[in-house]
Amino acid sequence: MTDVSKIQPSHIQRAAVVYIRQSTPGQVEHNRESTARQYALADRACELGWSQEQVVVIDEDLGLSGSSTDKRSGFARLTSEVALAHVGIVLGLEVSRLARNNADWYRLLELCGVTDTLIGDNDGVYHPALFNDRLLLGLKGTMSEAELHIIRARLDGGIRNKAARGELRRGLPVGFIWGEQDGEVLFHPDEAVTGAIRTVFERFAEFGSARRVWLWFRRRIVPSTATGARRSGWPHPLGHSDLYRSPPHSDQSGVCWRLYLRQDQV
Repeated sequence: MTDVSKIQPSHIQRAAVVYIRQSTPGQVEHNRESTARQYALADRACELGWSQEQVVVIDEDLGLSGSSTDKRSGFARLTSEVALAHVGIVLGLEVSRLARNNADWYRLLELCGVTDTLIGDNDGVYHPALFNDRLLLGLKGTMSEAELHIIRARLDGGIRNKAARGELRRGLPVGFIWGEQDGEVLFHPDEAVTGAIRTVFERFAEFGSARRVWLWFRRRIVPSTATGARRSGWPHPLGHSDLYRSPPHSDQSGVCWRLYLRQDQV
């Protein structure tokens, strides 16, 4: 951001909003450099003339896709503040951080143009009310949306190609895991897991109601958020009768088992 001629005293009198977003929780966890660069925009706002107290960081959309505004409370908050003329400049690392949907992007541009709000990214500072700046921002938004389509098409092509070779593996239902051989599906090695699932179906055949099965389990098992799991006195065929402790574990289906029996069943 080197072009600061568009920044006027009227802009500096209002807030500078730094919008931070990454598409998935995995990116938030592993791509920390991108997150650090986005947070550093707060310091850049101070260099452009805003005080530390005027800088507002909106980061509640971390881990959410920018393809729509669905569940993006941070973006909704941003557009509301812009519409109320409380914002002098909106800072984002790039257009794709703000939106990957042209409908959302052009709505923000329209609001910024009406309320005299600037937009800044890694390349410069733009005023959406100016034709050339609006044209450039529009092109960036279109490229961002097209990039999302290309990424999805590339991933979908890879999935289809792998499926055509018979090598595609998706998540299995709880109680099953993939074996070593191609296409081999095995029961979960933990008898407590397979036993519990088997008991669910046995009780359903007996009761004829999923709710009655749930109530039956609820009378016997109390969930806990403790770090360990204690299982004892399980009725056959749920498992062992001896008392032991083991840390909670997640199987290939992503289910974390933390089951306690009531004290009167130990």
